[in-house]
Amino acid sequence: MATRSKRYRAAAERRPAAQAVPVPEAVKMVKSFAKTKFDETVELVLRLNIDSKQSTQNVRGSFSLPHGIGRSARVIAFAEGEDAQKAAEAGAVEVGSAELVKKILDGWMEFDVAVAHPQMMKHVGRLGKVLGPQGKMPSPKSGTVTEDVARAVREFRAGKIEFRNDKGGNVQVPVGKRSFGEAQLAENITAMLEHVQTMRPGGVKGLFIQAAYLSSTMSPSVKLAV
Repeated sequence: MATRSKRYRAAAERRPAAQAVPVPEAVKMVKSFAKTKFDETVELVLRLNIDSKQSTQNVRGSFSLPHGIGRSARVIAFAEGEDAQKAAEAGAVEVGSAELVKKILDGWMEFDVAVAHPQMMKHVGRLGKVLGPQGKMPSPKSGTVTEDVARAVREFRAGKIEFRNDKGGNVQVPVGKRSFGEAQLAENITAMLEHVQTMRPGGVKGLFIQAAYLSSTMSPSVKLAV
């Protein structure tokens, strides 16, 4: 804590010590903590009761928040022919197949989400070691491998989010911007919590979401009562 800024330490002193608070109250606190000049991103972190070493317990997917996340994502599409044309019209920043794979292998990474037609995975598979660690590898589970590439481009550009647990069983997702209204943020958070609850793996015993925390880019976190 000693290495934190004076603003951060002051905000941390105002939060309830180790006490979990309802979502609306947590939203109000986090918004009050955010004092920077830029529009900070509000993030939700969930600690899940899963064993990430077991593939059957990993949690991964995509979800459209009721009020989006406050920014337009840069989406690329692996597609050919008519699908490629539709993806470009839907707003993909780059569209291609083998040549787009080569461009990424050469170091180009100016995008947030990659979607692919199933037939393109024969090319995209080469990107596993590059995109996998960044969470950008197209996958059917996350809705980024689909025959309706244009629809996926539109949804992810509009703020549909991808998520997956890390090795420690945690899921971290953006749920909006500081400039959002309190009701909008609360609805996004509640919707995300409810969605994750539906993804509870069959082998999990006891409480699935062990803890949840809310924070903005430069603020301390607040524990949620979930």
